[in-house]
Amino acid sequence: MSTPMMPRQTGMPGAGLGRQQPQGGIGQDGEPAQPRHVATATDTGVIPVFGHDDESQQQAARPRRPGFGLRGPRHLRHKVAVEQLAAIGVPLGDDGVVIGTDAQRQPAVLGLSRRTAYDVLLIGGLWTAQVLALRAAGTGARVAVETGRAHVWTALVRAAGAEQQCMTLYDVGHVPSLGPSVSSPVVIIRDCGMKPPRGRVSSAPWQSVVTLLPYLSPAAPRLLQTSSLVGIQRVSPDEAAHLSRTMRLPREETEALSTLGDGVTLWCTRKDRYYSLTQPTDAEAGLLGNPRRLD
Repeated sequence: MSTPMMPRQTGMPGAGLGRQQPQGGIGQDGEPAQPRHVATATDTGVIPVFGHDDESQQQAARPRRPGFGLRGPRHLRHKVAVEQLAAIGVPLGDDGVVIGTDAQRQPAVLGLSRRTAYDVLLIGGLWTAQVLALRAAGTGARVAVETGRAHVWTALVRAAGAEQQCMTLYDVGHVPSLGPSVSSPVVIIRDCGMKPPRGRVSSAPWQSVVTLLPYLSPAAPRLLQTSSLVGIQRVSPDEAAHLSRTMRLPREETEALSTLGDGVTLWCTRKDRYYSLTQPTDAEAGLLGNPRRLD
């Protein structure tokens, strides 16, 4: 079977269509004149506009102004004196989880969502760890609780929104890879008793690990060395003396560790220290009760 041939066409598309000789119309070369509605090879498809040359020249002569659209009303610029800058300062020192208030009654914030690995050790009670987990979920982080006592966390997980999976329970040693990212940070709460084993999932960018120790244990020295931040609640005088040597605490703070009230935590690094008082909201008090050091 022969291949069908397309009809040969020359010139501009449409130039050979509709060539009819109008009545009495003969071109200069003796050929029939082409109707005016048929395109020619020199047509550009642009409709000529007459009478706007002067207007375009006037627009080109006008000075150009930055911005778009009409000029709006003139307003005074926003200016403040140098001595007034402190009045517009933001009291928050960081973005993250509001864990309580400091000695100046300003919000104490823990920045758990970081672009670098971040480990936190909390030597304290379960109540503070649960408040921290609930408030971390409130900031949009995915909270994974690794615990051997799931019964004390079940009510909190349901209240936080089990259907949305913003807080999930895992058995000890069974936390999977959670895929943290800048848009979906992860906070892992490790409630694994006095001797927590090394976790399968460690801290990573946008994934912080908070380890809860009820008291000092043989695992405490290792965790104290590897943690970026340590929170200390009420401990015995002997434990306070040990923490004083490890964290380089001054004498007055060492003596105060054995007398701290419920809900009071000393957050410290090798260089900085500050106290925070955690007070529950009405919803937190109805779910978790009042602050307490002992479970």
